[in-house]
Amino acid sequence: MSAAATAATIASRLEALPATRGFWRRVTLLSLGGFFEFYDLFLAAYVAPGLVKSGILTATTPGLFGTTGVAGFVAAFFLGLFVGTALFGFIADRFGRRVIFTVSLLWYAAASFVMAFQQDAFGLNLWRFICGIGIGVELVTIDTYIAELAPPKVRGRAFAFSNVIQFAAIPVVAFLGWLLVPRTLFGLDGWRFVVMAGSAGALLAWVVRGRLPESPRWLANHGRSQEAEAIVESWEVEARLAGAQLGEPKPHVAEQGRGSFWEILRPPYLGRTVMLIAFNLFQAAGYYGFASWVPTLLISSGIEVTRSLGYTFIIAIAAPFGPALGLLFTDKVERKWIISGAALAIAVAGLAFTQAHGMFGVIACGVALTLANNILSFAYHGYQPELFPTRVRAQGVGFVYSFSRLSTMFSAFVIAAILKSFGAPGVFVFIAGCMGIVAAVIGLFGPRTKDLPLEQISR
Repeated sequence: MSAAATAATIASRLEALPATRGFWRRVTLLSLGGFFEFYDLFLAAYVAPGLVKSGILTATTPGLFGTTGVAGFVAAFFLGLFVGTALFGFIADRFGRRVIFTVSLLWYAAASFVMAFQQDAFGLNLWRFICGIGIGVELVTIDTYIAELAPPKVRGRAFAFSNVIQFAAIPVVAFLGWLLVPRTLFGLDGWRFVVMAGSAGALLAWVVRGRLPESPRWLANHGRSQEAEAIVESWEVEARLAGAQLGEPKPHVAEQGRGSFWEILRPPYLGRTVMLIAFNLFQAAGYYGFASWVPTLLISSGIEVTRSLGYTFIIAIAAPFGPALGLLFTDKVERKWIISGAALAIAVAGLAFTQAHGMFGVIACGVALTLANNILSFAYHGYQPELFPTRVRAQGVGFVYSFSRLSTMFSAFVIAAILKSFGAPGVFVFIAGCMGIVAAVIGLFGPRTKDLPLEQISR
């Protein structure tokens, strides 16, 4: 059998595998690394009040692109994410999924630990930028691996389940922020311990998921058929021992070899690339406009620091429940309609937030926003890798995803300016507008992917 035919056979056997306990264990191990990436991704919102209190940063930004305010701290991280996703996304296609998600997790742990001991805005932002590079590579690689691992009928649930684990990091960092940020321990500001906790946890995740094998699709695509065969066969044996019935492998069109970055900028992928760039530009501005700023927005509305962090912690508890709800419907509904519907729900909840008064109203609107935000998140994390072939999947996802990082970097300064001139209501109107555009872009131009093999979608 030729190498190309073997690659097609490996893909068809992977599609025929049932979702056994072993499958969900592999998704869990992958997601553990993502847990600490998400921890750091949402860290800024919860340590920002402590950074302002310690005098390292200012709440507002002097000048549109000033680097000594909270906006500069947020922007430095997302600049690192942009570099990690745009410039280094290709390395997971070149060197493999497993190697890269291992190295990038260690990168994040080291950079985050060093950042915890910085004393000025420059050092803080520098190490926040370096940390962002590692996280940018990690998240793209996790999405790519899960897409290649999951059979079509459970691909949506695999991403929803992964996001339940990853978003569980948000209430954890929110709780630690509420508990530690207002305090000083052993002569150190509390925010430093919040940062160090993420670094220590990432090291633990690196140890726990050390047994994960390489993606069989990637191995077969790079001519390493014997290794791919051995992994798939072990998973088939595992399924039979668990009493599960293997599906009948369906014929696949052979796909093998290394792709070129320029392939995603030519038909048939150019239209998908442009659509996902537009989507990422606006979803990130809206999504992180709330997620990265919620305590600061509450403080600007007249709620003092400790109560703001307490409210934020209650809102953050809802984070894993968005993808958990998604487990009920994600593989029954087209992914594109889940994304569009969630974006419209975010717009409505954001506008409702402008009218919220009192603890109950603020928390109710915050919970609604969080649920819709995170349904949107798991849906598009599953959708993007479905639209590119294995040979350029990480590059394609990394490239389009990098525009969300670029968007968040600049929108941080835009939101700071809106907050200064129009207050929290102006920020939520901005969020609603961004999400309206997201719903239109995906609803009008997004291809269908429900129950389709990756190789068929990418054709």
